[in-house]
Amino acid sequence: MEKTNAMRILDSLGIGYTAREYSAELTDGQQVAAALGAEPDRVFKTLVTEGSDGGHYVFVLPVSGTLDLKAAARAAGVRSLAMLPQKKLFPLTGYVHGGCSPVGMKKRFPTFVEETAQLFDMIFCSAGRRGCNVELPPDDLLAAVGGKYAPLLLL
Repeated sequence: MEKTNAMRILDSLGIGYTAREYSAELTDGQQVAAALGAEPDRVFKTLVTEGSDGGHYVFVLPVSGTLDLKAAARAAGVRSLAMLPQKKLFPLTGYVHGGCSPVGMKKRFPTFVEETAQLFDMIFCSAGRRGCNVELPPDDLLAAVGGKYAPLLLL
């Protein structure tokens, strides 16, 4: 398997992970979780937003959940957030939709990981390419992105 930029960064930080491939045709998070043989609560997606302050914020949450934009705005300390339009994703992050990793974006953005990640020894997140995830401890992911845990799920 060819290493992605996210994998190279994790390697450089001395963070251990297991890379797992699945069909790049799968775009639904529940299907990705099934292909990985993991519970959907343990497979995380990466969402990028624009804040009312003009900044960009990254949120990492289970594929089984929905981002609560109000809770996310509170976590980021901004008045409001909107999802980043898909056409802006690649120019801003260097990643395509369906292959966006919180690790290794073109620029480091404030990153928040759903607090339920702490319930698991290992979680999955994108390795920076469609059809490829990395499995790693949530605290290691947080360290790699300089992030914080926060309640992010719409209940």
